[in-house]
Amino acid sequence: MQISEVGRRKVSEKGWVVIPRELRQRYGLERGTPVRFVDYGGVLSIVPIPEDPIKFGQGLFRGAKLTERLLEERKEDKKREGDR
Repeated sequence: MQISEVGRRKVSEKGWVVIPRELRQRYGLERGTPVRFVDYGGVLSIVPIPEDPIKFGQGLFRGAKLTERLLEERKEDKKREGDR
């Protein structure tokens, strides 16, 4: 993940903030694009909401072998518990 600052903005009296063109283009933000605000405890994020969240998530973890990783972690946990 690359973190970069793309300028500073001020919040208007109405609470509006202009998102820089570069970021709007990069993230496909157009007029009417639904977004979610996420508070990470000191960091506020604006997250675009996909039109079809189910379709967006399909294949997200493809190739991650999550089951195998979970089973390996469980084996390691049991081993640590046995060492006590």
